[in-house]
Amino acid sequence: MQELNNFLQLIDSYIGSHYWFVWLLLGTGLFFTIYLKFPQIRYFKYALRIVRGKYDKEGDEGDTSHFQALTTALSGTVGTGNIAGVALAVHLGGPAALFWMLVTAMIGMTTKFVEVTLSHKYREKAADGSIAGGPMYFMRERLNIKMPSGKLIKTGKWIAAIFAFATVLSSFGTGSLPQVNSISNSIFATFGLPHVITGFVLAILLGFVIIGGIKRIAKVTSRLVPAMALIYFIGAISVIGMNYENIWPSIQAIFADIFTGSSATGGFLGATLAFAFNRGVNRGLFSNEAGQGSAPIAHAAARAHEPVSEGMVALLEPFIDTIIICTLTGLTLLASGVWNEKLDNRFQMADLQVIQGAEYDDTTPEGRLALANHIKGEETLPLFTGNMEVANGEITSDVQLIHARSLAEGVVIKKGKKPYTGSIEVNDGVVTLQEEEMGLIDRIKAQFSTDDNNKKIVFEGKSLLHSAPLTTVAFTRGWFGSWGKYIVSIGLLLFAFSTAISWSYYGDRAITYLWGSKAVIWYHLIYVIGFFLASFVDTTIIWTLSGITIALMTIPNLIGLLILHREMKSEVKSFWSEYKDRFPDEKGVPVD
Repeated sequence: MQELNNFLQLIDSYIGSHYWFVWLLLGTGLFFTIYLKFPQIRYFKYALRIVRGKYDKEGDEGDTSHFQALTTALSGTVGTGNIAGVALAVHLGGPAALFWMLVTAMIGMTTKFVEVTLSHKYREKAADGSIAGGPMYFMRERLNIKMPSGKLIKTGKWIAAIFAFATVLSSFGTGSLPQVNSISNSIFATFGLPHVITGFVLAILLGFVIIGGIKRIAKVTSRLVPAMALIYFIGAISVIGMNYENIWPSIQAIFADIFTGSSATGGFLGATLAFAFNRGVNRGLFSNEAGQGSAPIAHAAARAHEPVSEGMVALLEPFIDTIIICTLTGLTLLASGVWNEKLDNRFQMADLQVIQGAEYDDTTPEGRLALANHIKGEETLPLFTGNMEVANGEITSDVQLIHARSLAEGVVIKKGKKPYTGSIEVNDGVVTLQEEEMGLIDRIKAQFSTDDNNKKIVFEGKSLLHSAPLTTVAFTRGWFGSWGKYIVSIGLLLFAFSTAISWSYYGDRAITYLWGSKAVIWYHLIYVIGFFLASFVDTTIIWTLSGITIALMTIPNLIGLLILHREMKSEVKSFWSEYKDRFPDEKGVPVD
């Protein structure tokens, strides 16, 4: 398992987490923001009016309303990124990462406007009568190369095919696997329900919903999104209000270190500017998906005859998803103080590292500096290789553990519920456990076994938390007390499940584009099975996989948008020329 995670992290380091990818993402959004004269600000009020149906026209073709298209797209974006993703960004990059998430969202509003407009323009009617659209359609039609001789080389169809295939992969890496993984972890932490049961029940429900197609999906999401947003808002406000004295210091922490990186504090060992920037942008994209090309697939089904009007609706998504909901999560984490506090938890093997020697101390300046440099990869500490001896749950070898980028404390090793005695193999700081070789059926059986000998070895102790468990703890620091964890569990269940529903539709449309409507049933089957299996797979691996699949979609989409920048500007100009009379109070918006 660790070898797989290392391999995925290597791939992710070259695409999803690499700086050139971040600059491509932000650069594209910034270019269109200036090129189209800040549409996210100028068109915001019209987006609110359009989504309310104020300018609907009789006979508009499509499968859903503007509001249903918005909630379907939002249900695909408002998910684990808002709960687990923000917590991961803060864990990795500190409070400064939140600033870069907000910057990504503001710029991303323009990117969403552009990609939805162009995709809506080239949407088509599928063989089964449903509306099919997305970036693959404008890529196929507009990204061909015309030679000086006049011959047309159809490169567009290959670029479109790459994007569509990446969409299928991303439906698993973004919409299915990390969603149920976060749900099952949260449900287990809150209610003690085995991961496999949570995965099985939700997989059945998912199957029933997605079989009904976009109309049933839109109907479900249009009810789920407002309900889940309200529940989450109440819970977050309870924590922020309870810790009101920390609101201003939290805001200061977000903006104070944006150009220097977040300083070390508590169990948090600090983060460089580059890391805070990279993680903030990366998690911001995962949360609102601006530039990824997923939302245009949902908006293509909207009843609208004018592409620009649907693009305006889409620019609301990053605002709601990131600027509102992610900011709420971030302030909850910072105001509650849990983000830099070592808390009792069960260690995940992918986050665990064994270092040689027991002389490191994160409470002294020297020890903190040595550990911080190791975490940042600047000066690595010696890693342990050999058999780590354990007696009655306590490590007797001359080693220390780093878990979740913090020095672990009070470590107890158990097999089942009993303290473990024996040897554990460690290779270059990586713990190797025999159960990692277990097959799928044996893993499922082990979750229900009452015999401790059949249980896997687990490490427990105090360390920093990240992802959904961190947000869960934060919500217990509010007016609702321990009941706050149920708000996170319910909110995460609704957020993540709705995301899985929407992404099944995105993959559905991509499969339709590649292989036709008949192949969709097989995709749905694999999607549901994968959803179930991911409920008990290591979280860190899931997040790494999601970063890779996001990049595989985003890169061809952004390149396509940049190539068609003139066409986009022409569409906006045409819209205001033809439909300005529909906006009688429109005096300040110039014709582009």
